[in-house]
Amino acid sequence: MPVELPDLPFLPSSLQPHLSAEAVNRRQTIHRAYVEQVNASIAGTDLEHAGLEEILRQAQGKLFEAAAQAWNLGFQWQCLTSPRAGVEPGDALGQLITRHFGDSNRLREEFNRIAQSTDAPGWAWLVQHPDGTLGVVRSLHAATPLTGPGNPLLACDLWEHAYQTDYQQDRTRYLDGFWKLVNWTFVASLLR
Repeated sequence: MPVELPDLPFLPSSLQPHLSAEAVNRRQTIHRAYVEQVNASIAGTDLEHAGLEEILRQAQGKLFEAAAQAWNLGFQWQCLTSPRAGVEPGDALGQLITRHFGDSNRLREEFNRIAQSTDAPGWAWLVQHPDGTLGVVRSLHAATPLTGPGNPLLACDLWEHAYQTDYQQDRTRYLDGFWKLVNWTFVASLLR
């Protein structure tokens, strides 16, 4: 069974004004291309009936890159929701954030610092380490923490196509908008 492009968990216009429907649709077109590339690469191989995570964990080279980008984009879509003013992480997630960063504002500052730390394309992640602690990491290009020991909780796409439509080259404004779209319920559901 081929890998399928997951449905968006929201309408493309529902992330406005922070991400336009045009930007969401552009990224979804890129996501579709990665899924199609994965399916073309696994046709007739032992991975033909594998799920995307299994493919990603076994793949190398161009197949890895396509599978990682497809997984990263699908994961990020789950991390986003319609903008809601004043929503903060609560319960166990909020306590962990306070313990490891001081508060959610300091988490955002650290996340933004890591996201701005290089001009190379990639991703910024909030992860939960095997010992239960939280951390912020950056992966370059198609790399993903899914293949390492950390448990991905939150992803932010830092490829230019993620913010060029709405923010041109202004990654700082893009990150400000990103924080207004974080689906803290989804993030909290991934805690181990």
